[in-house]
Amino acid sequence: MRKLASVRFITDVKDHPNADKLAIYKVDGWNVIDGIGKYKKGDMVIYCEIDSFLPIKPDFEFLRKSSFKKMGIYEGFRLKTIRLRGILSQGLLMPIDVLPSDKKYKKGEDVTDILGIMKYERPLPANLNGEVYGDFPSFIVKTDEERVQNMDYTDLKTQKYTVTEKLDGSSCTYYFHEGHFGVCSRNLELLESDKNTLWSVAKKNNIPNKLESVGKSIAIQGEMIGLGIQRNIYKLNNNDFRVFKIFDIREGKYFNIDEMVQLCKQLELTTVPVLDRSFSLPMSVDDLLIYAESHSSLSEVSREGVVLYSNELQNVHFKVISNKFLHK
Repeated sequence: MRKLASVRFITDVKDHPNADKLAIYKVDGWNVIDGIGKYKKGDMVIYCEIDSFLPIKPDFEFLRKSSFKKMGIYEGFRLKTIRLRGILSQGLLMPIDVLPSDKKYKKGEDVTDILGIMKYERPLPANLNGEVYGDFPSFIVKTDEERVQNMDYTDLKTQKYTVTEKLDGSSCTYYFHEGHFGVCSRNLELLESDKNTLWSVAKKNNIPNKLESVGKSIAIQGEMIGLGIQRNIYKLNNNDFRVFKIFDIREGKYFNIDEMVQLCKQLELTTVPVLDRSFSLPMSVDDLLIYAESHSSLSEVSREGVVLYSNELQNVHFKVISNKFLHK
């Protein structure tokens, strides 16, 4: 589960080049702008990531003017990438003493639930909503890649990677398990309906029969793009499902990238664009973020980012979201 709020240390402090009263605080791979002198290098702090949805509490009221949002039945404050006096700031820092004082905290400790923070989810377009069959199945792992800024970049550089494009669409999961074919949005399983895009694409592409033909309990997860989704930035004439992961339900593990590509070819399903099969990481996280800012391979728009999969270690994979895309 993603750590939206965690205990970190300030790793560097720099003066803001365009504002005398602001400083740039570095926390691992993230830069956060706050008042000058508020923290110093080595201070233990709470770092809240972008896409955190903070509850209505006095501690967060200073965000009301810029960040107030509604998310379904909830009201709160959404953290997103912003630019302050020409410099990107990503996330929020808080002093460690806002946490309960009855215990000691360690680096990396997840305090998301303690602070009542949720992940901000964009509202689903009307064509993806539908009647609910149930919650997202507990026997399938939800997709939410770790961001490169939260990882040890020095260790990552020792490996070669397969790079895929991260598409700007809506998360979709199709599965076949114990004789049942299911269709899921990011958080819910949906009842069959011809009015729902996820279901209509499944039927059009014969996905129920294709998954049953594999002969095992399996879930394919990917991005739905096209008409009525995220402004259809790829200018498609229809809806398209692009696979980025395949999950073996019985084994409780994902296929590796080669197995995924091979099965998709067998089932005549399309994967997300594969950009490089032997990629070496550049010198720094900042250089990798610049690499992520290129054009999409589907159209002349800036891509959302990339996802990297180690060619040596199956459990090493992470996403790199373009700062240009986040700021826009």
